[in-house]
Amino acid sequence: MSNSSSISHFLLLALADTRQLQLLHFCLFLGISLAALLANGLIISAVACGHHLHTPMFFFLFNLALTDLGCICTTVPKAMHNSLWDTRNISYAGCAAQVFSFAFFIGSEFSLLTIMCYDRYVSICKPLHYGTLLGSRACAHMAAAAWASGFLNALLHTANTFSLPLCQGNALDQFFCEIPQILKLSCSKSNLRELGLLATGICLCFGCFVFIVFSYVQIFRAVLRIPSEQGRNKAFSTCLPHLAVVFLFFSSAAFAYLKPPSISSPSMDLALSILYSVVPPSLNPLIYSLRNQDLKASVWTLMTGCFQKHKTAGQLLKSTCNKSNL
Repeated sequence: MSNSSSISHFLLLALADTRQLQLLHFCLFLGISLAALLANGLIISAVACGHHLHTPMFFFLFNLALTDLGCICTTVPKAMHNSLWDTRNISYAGCAAQVFSFAFFIGSEFSLLTIMCYDRYVSICKPLHYGTLLGSRACAHMAAAAWASGFLNALLHTANTFSLPLCQGNALDQFFCEIPQILKLSCSKSNLRELGLLATGICLCFGCFVFIVFSYVQIFRAVLRIPSEQGRNKAFSTCLPHLAVVFLFFSSAAFAYLKPPSISSPSMDLALSILYSVVPPSLNPLIYSLRNQDLKASVWTLMTGCFQKHKTAGQLLKSTCNKSNL
């Protein structure tokens, strides 16, 4: 029997058995990761460069895009590497780093989605107090609290998980290092501590979910009282993207962790893990951009501006070369 001190690496779940399917998975992950990096990068750049987007809603969206980038960069690159080079290995330190990073970004995203719901609630239900409740200092404090809660959550889970003795081998039934899969390798009853931490985290997430549901009940009641149809449409256009992101994120994560054991299978667990760890970070920018005209306009301006700069630089280089030839 081995313990955690003698384990130098873990074996991740192989996504496919044949070389052709491995390369197919590599291409799919590459396309998803590039799309997520491009979309979230455009949102981050547009909010940072567009002075008219320096509002609480876009400030929190900026932070959400950072967490989405972190989630993608934590899980997908190693899966791509293993598919491309036909390997399953991940080092002990690399697994610990992956667990910490994923817990950090997921925990921060839960907090940011809750804060963004509070932003929509104050904007629609208490518009006269919006500047007071969501000033620049208050927004900075809330964002810092979201990142700090994610860091503390990740630190506790990582330290507790990797302090447990492991004697059930080193093979994980997941394409990335996930805490429940590592707990299956434990031979100590002290994993009750980690289960307690997980239960506490689930309770906190459920509390955030209840807060979001209660807030949106109040929001929809206030929106339906708006006399003009244009005003109602404008209010809905700022709420529906956030509500769609919350539903996608919470429903996929809840079903992945709270599904009955009777319907659990390796293929379903793999599909659900991809659904909550890869799909939301890729779709969030699209969801927020569909109905937000200010964001779409800023992204388009940013893209056309970069294209125009490259075009002008190319013309200057071409004219310089022509002059030198003369």
